[in-house]
Amino acid sequence: MSAILIDGKKIALEIRQEIKAKVDELKKQGVEPGLATILVGEDPASHVYVSSKIKACKDLDINSYHSPLPATASENDIINLINKLNSDPKVHGILLQLPLPKGLSSDRCIQAIAPRKDIDGLHPYNIGEMTAAKSWREITEKELLLPCTPHGVILMLQKMNIPIEGQNAVVVGRSNLGGKPVATMLLANNATVTIAHSKTKDLAGVCRQADILVVVLGKPKFITRDFVKKGATVIDVGINRTGDGICGDVDFDGVKEIAGYITPVPGGVGATTITMLMQNTVKAARKQSLAAL
Repeated sequence: MSAILIDGKKIALEIRQEIKAKVDELKKQGVEPGLATILVGEDPASHVYVSSKIKACKDLDINSYHSPLPATASENDIINLINKLNSDPKVHGILLQLPLPKGLSSDRCIQAIAPRKDIDGLHPYNIGEMTAAKSWREITEKELLLPCTPHGVILMLQKMNIPIEGQNAVVVGRSNLGGKPVATMLLANNATVTIAHSKTKDLAGVCRQADILVVVLGKPKFITRDFVKKGATVIDVGINRTGDGICGDVDFDGVKEIAGYITPVPGGVGATTITMLMQNTVKAARKQSLAAL
């Protein structure tokens, strides 16, 4: 029996409808959410990603302000632009498209973004706020700006009514962008969390203990059915471009025959990421409008 498919596109559409209602509500109060995107250089993939974000803004009636910079731009050029956007009241969120051209420090540039406008949720202040929160309820009530892809993982589980509390969750991968924040969010939802990685002994055995297995590796089809407990929920965050097309970190065809729930690639977690960016923009606009009262 094949696993139940977690349809990221369908879930993203549902969340976007909720976001649009919040945008409409803010506009009635005289607040027009605005997102500024910064693209440095001519990387084709980055151009596609930024275009998708601009389109999402248009679809949700969020104001979009795009600032392209040449590949020759210095860190100071980027930071000066960020400082300008930090002080612009029309801009509630700032998105710096990564990766930056070689030789530029993304850490330094991200840290220049005002935490209240960091809609990627990557500023050390926002990461600290998330980590310090005692529960998912606290995170929700404070409307914290969370890293978008990990937040998408949690919302997919919630929308599918998949229990998190009390479950054994294994996160394979420990990156600052993926593995660490998703582990923190699972912990906030009262899962018992293990972070596994390339140095983990008996990785397959550790993964087989998981009720919820989240894979953030960047290795095509690395996780096979031997890593998965029967009936487990498998969330594949990986997006790998191969000669055969796009695939995830999970061997989908093999694992779907043993898992209880599984995300496809494409059409899974990736489908929710831009939606969570939009949600963060609306959160930021609401919080900034309240702070201005």
